[in-house]
Amino acid sequence: MRILLVEDDSILGSSLKKALEKHAYGVDWMRDGASGLEATEHSDFAAVILDINLPRLSGIEVLKAVRRKGNAVPILLLTALDNVRRKVEGLDEGADDYLVKPFDLDELLARLRALIRRRDGRTEILLRCGDIELDPSAMVARKGNIQVHTTAKEFHLLKLLMERSGRYVTKNDIEYALYDAYSSVESNAIEVTIYNLRKKLGTDFIKSIRGIGYMIER
Repeated sequence: MRILLVEDDSILGSSLKKALEKHAYGVDWMRDGASGLEATEHSDFAAVILDINLPRLSGIEVLKAVRRKGNAVPILLLTALDNVRRKVEGLDEGADDYLVKPFDLDELLARLRALIRRRDGRTEILLRCGDIELDPSAMVARKGNIQVHTTAKEFHLLKLLMERSGRYVTKNDIEYALYDAYSSVESNAIEVTIYNLRKKLGTDFIKSIRGIGYMIER
């Protein structure tokens, strides 16, 4: 799942990118408003984390341009300004949520998950396929009533396959969803992750057809 981060502060941007990647999001990090706006025109993101105070174009200007183009991607505004007027302006222009700096990382992750759930039109938080249950908000997987311990990358790959259960998901689609445009992905990284998931969930749970992709049956 790819996230666009638009933040000019190098320290905050770097730490946010690392934290999001630790939770298996692919992150495209842009450091100014014009680059962020251009990125929204060329890639499909699950959500955008957008600072208000940016060089070249402000976050509010980026937000307005994105919405004028009919792009409904969820946008979470970040602002160091504890200013009601700017928050209201951002929400009125189509922002979905905002956080005031400094913020708690766990809160940002929770708000991000909520925005993505709403975008997907999901009111039921739990995902179920056979005897496997996934709780995306808590990042917990269970087989029957037993919790299955997964890495962040394993969890998000499993989530992607369960959300698209009954359909094959190609390797390219998986790479696009889990890695950013600048990551160097090892040729067998996805196969290794699938292998580990099969060991934990059962060898027949994830189907594969060479040259097509992977699928979890409904």
